[in-house]
Amino acid sequence: MATMHDRRGRRDALRSIRAVSPDKVLIEANHITQSFTSDKGSELTVLDDVSFTLYEGEIVAILGRSGAGKSTLLRVLAGLVEPTAGSVSYRSTRLQGPNPGVSFVFQTFALMPWLTVQANVELGLQARGVPRREREELALAAIDSIGLDGFETAYPKELSGGMRQRVGIARALVLHPDALFMDEPFSALDVLTAENLRQEVLRLFSSADCDIKSMLIVTHNIEEAVQMADRVVVLSSNPGRVASSVPIDLPRPRSRRDPLFDQTVNRLYSVLTGDATTATTTATATTPSTPSTSTPSTSTPSTYDAASPTTGESSVAGSTSVHADATPPVSGGHASTASSDTAPDKAGVNIIPPAGARQTASTSTPHPEPLPDATPGGISGLLDVLLDHPQGVSLADLASDLSFEVDDLFPLVDAGTLLGVMVVHDGHLTATNLGIRWCKADILTSKQMFARMALDRVPLVRSIDTALRRSHNGRLHGELIVDLLRARYRDADAHRQFATAVGWGRYGELFDYDADDDLLTIDDANLNDQVADGEWSFEDTAGSTS
Repeated sequence: MATMHDRRGRRDALRSIRAVSPDKVLIEANHITQSFTSDKGSELTVLDDVSFTLYEGEIVAILGRSGAGKSTLLRVLAGLVEPTAGSVSYRSTRLQGPNPGVSFVFQTFALMPWLTVQANVELGLQARGVPRREREELALAAIDSIGLDGFETAYPKELSGGMRQRVGIARALVLHPDALFMDEPFSALDVLTAENLRQEVLRLFSSADCDIKSMLIVTHNIEEAVQMADRVVVLSSNPGRVASSVPIDLPRPRSRRDPLFDQTVNRLYSVLTGDATTATTTATATTPSTPSTSTPSTSTPSTYDAASPTTGESSVAGSTSVHADATPPVSGGHASTASSDTAPDKAGVNIIPPAGARQTASTSTPHPEPLPDATPGGISGLLDVLLDHPQGVSLADLASDLSFEVDDLFPLVDAGTLLGVMVVHDGHLTATNLGIRWCKADILTSKQMFARMALDRVPLVRSIDTALRRSHNGRLHGELIVDLLRARYRDADAHRQFATAVGWGRYGELFDYDADDDLLTIDDANLNDQVADGEWSFEDTAGSTS
């Protein structure tokens, strides 16, 4: 059992996290683009013009939603994947294969079940041809450093999840890498085990005996990023671009109860929702040891505000990227007005809107995000929660209260803001007047309102509805829609987009879908344009409650 002195020593150790050396570049990526070929042969860009620098002495967290390309970027930096364009350098030498200065810790532990703990830890050393006696000594030292003394002969099946991950960490440490790469290392663990292991990793990194120069952690957990990192790099989605580089200047050890911790978490939520109103500095122009500056954004909120039902342009950090010579747009941001032309099917019927299209009640603007994977019931349920917070609630508190991970919460938030029933501002979520009316309406009115919102604001739903009206028999095969979606999405994502659009259309009684015959048909309630002739409008319901 640890003594009071031991516990105090561990706590003090966290204060001695090493100083960042901005003059010592460990790994540098320049204008990385990574593309893959879809099932239909079209090119899917996962990362687009990403530049990044990892300095000695720093812990960097890569944060982003699912599909932002976080793990892909990690593998490119590790030299496990060759980028389609751009280059990666390790200590000023361009990579031509695996990065010799990097060790990996994986989310799923990746242990060999037929090998003991010690044998698993020795794997990398064995692959490098290290003599048996030497690798045994190195493995035992690594096992001891991560607190697994006594389990050398145990097999993975005998260990808890936390202990298995400790084996994975020991296997990475034994190679004495310059940089430790960790891909969602704590997401498969229970809350208490994950917290304990985070502190152990920080303690190891702060130790004078640790050879690791820097750590790079991929996560979707915002609190984890703030707790561990000196800097958080936020990736936008579809494709992945650097949205912002946020320095974390909080003193260590960091407490989740610290108001500054909470403010930092809210700031990152704002960046991830495309709602940050100030710019962050770039990592090239501002090195890790230099305080960041802010530049006012000239954009307007990307979701409904009290004054107008129309979405405007939104940019997190303006044209900010990790390197000053790259200016990628930010997830959720809008570019200039685009054409509303749609892609025709074989019969000349327009089905799928162009990539990035997003139609509002009064304007058409591009939107890089796909249709959020959320149900009308889920959106309505979130609105019910918001009704208890008339002045809004921080996304961090909301996620904590609902025990949601960020990837669970954001699709609902995205869907709510897309439909105009919620608004995000400075990391706070508030129900709009439209949302309140929709949530309180009777079931028939609720369906009619949802149908109108979907037609006005969701290009895929609107395009399916239009195509059905233009077809000679009011029918379309679902596979036609999915096939056209495959031009922009992988097969699973294309089916997911279709299923979500069908669910929204069914709820609004716009169209129905027979899965057995794969047929879309116009709903009887939609035949006489009842939806378009509703007695309410966006203009008198879109303002927020604040």
